[in-house]
Amino acid sequence: MAAITTATAEKSIHYPESDGKPMAETDVHIDALIYLRETLKAYFTTEPRVYVAGNMLLYYEEGNPAACVAPDVFVVRGVTKQERHTYKIWAEEQPPTVVFEITSRGTRLEDLGTKRALYAELGVQEYFLYDPLGEYLRPPLQGFRLADGEYERIASERELVLVSEALGLELRLENGRLRVVHPETRELLLTPAEAYVARRVAEARADQEAVQRMVAEARAAQEAVQRQAAEARVLQEAVQRQAAESRAAHAEAELVRLRAEMKQLREEK
Repeated sequence: MAAITTATAEKSIHYPESDGKPMAETDVHIDALIYLRETLKAYFTTEPRVYVAGNMLLYYEEGNPAACVAPDVFVVRGVTKQERHTYKIWAEEQPPTVVFEITSRGTRLEDLGTKRALYAELGVQEYFLYDPLGEYLRPPLQGFRLADGEYERIASERELVLVSEALGLELRLENGRLRVVHPETRELLLTPAEAYVARRVAEARADQEAVQRMVAEARAAQEAVQRQAAEARVLQEAVQRQAAESRAAHAEAELVRLRAEMKQLREEK
């Protein structure tokens, strides 16, 4: 549904930018939140009207600052990427398209009850719950899609895999960690930091392979030089043998000549 509005003048109302609550409960929750936010921002960076935010206060009733919620991560199609301090549905004229909640035992009642009902009422097309510690949710990744104003469970095509039709992406658990995958290329989507590390690793591997090629080429060149030297030695030895054979043949011929001369001298006497 559309955002709830009242007749209260917008300019006289203060909408806080923080509710004073911590961003997440554990490092695991924070890492999952940051991964989703940064990965989705990077993936949609070339689409000018897709906005991604995380842990931002979302106000859904004009004139009522108490009517707010802070989704862990949400994606909105149809609005600009400009930086925001809060997200007001009546000002944007567009509710979130997809919402992710990194849930826990402490937030499970709100995530499965109050928030789920609210997101359905606001018209959020898809709602995903992820329990990174596996404290209560079975399976730990669950998704819901809006149909006739109510959420229906998204069926898993494969074990621990859900498809977000609204985002055109695949959500997968790998060793218990939530990962986003491009369904066509099967490539794992990385945050900018992960992509940087991956590039550095690839560059280091390429440098190592280049060094190994250079070493192999140097070894091959050395072996070629050694073969050439061995061939030169064999040739030199052959030349020496031919020279020795030539000298021996010459000496034998000279001996034969001398014997003939001596025989002739004896005969003349």
